[in-house]
Amino acid sequence: MAFVVFDLDHTLYDGDSGTRLVHWLLKRDWWRTALAYLVAPIAGPLIAWMPTRRIGISVFLWIATLGLRSEGALNRLIDRYVLENRKDLRDRLLPIAMQTLHRHVAAGDQVVIATGAPTELARKILLEITGDVLPVIGTEEAPRLGGLVARQHCHSHNKVRMIRAAGFAGIIDIAYSDSRADLPLLQAATNPVVVNPNPSSVDDFVKALPAGTPIVWWGAKGRGGSGSPQ
Repeated sequence: MAFVVFDLDHTLYDGDSGTRLVHWLLKRDWWRTALAYLVAPIAGPLIAWMPTRRIGISVFLWIATLGLRSEGALNRLIDRYVLENRKDLRDRLLPIAMQTLHRHVAAGDQVVIATGAPTELARKILLEITGDVLPVIGTEEAPRLGGLVARQHCHSHNKVRMIRAAGFAGIIDIAYSDSRADLPLLQAATNPVVVNPNPSSVDDFVKALPAGTPIVWWGAKGRGGSGSPQ
């Protein structure tokens, strides 16, 4: 039995699921949208820089959740979001990726989803859209000043730490991800697989990962990898 880790965004799912959720949350009230536009010149660049990404994400998440008192309240909104957007979510799950995931499950492998998206969002997408019940390790939220912020961002080196902290201490046999931020995860795996990378990042993966590491395209729009449209 192999231990296999999948990223979600741009790997199983075509796009950034967490960003789309936050946009939906912001659109609930005009003043949330206006406030988000007001802080975007400051918070946007924070998201673009890896060391401050959690802070930038937290700014928009806090605006989107202002008035919520607990992670449970956010989870109830996430459940509503998934139910209201089932078709779009289903269409964004990449067929080749899902076939690969189900092949591992059918083989009896230990499959874990480790994602920067909120844990409840990833879990609900898999459960409501595909019926899959899999361990999910995602970004954790916590109350702060009347809203919610990202307490633990499942990202970069912290993604590996969170996988270990969740009790998965064995060797990672296979890891699938699109992101340079997930290089620590890919480097920790015996068999890394780069999926749907940004074309500009391919050289970085070639330099950082063992020779012959698969770099594949599973259908994500605008992404690269073997078999992608030229």
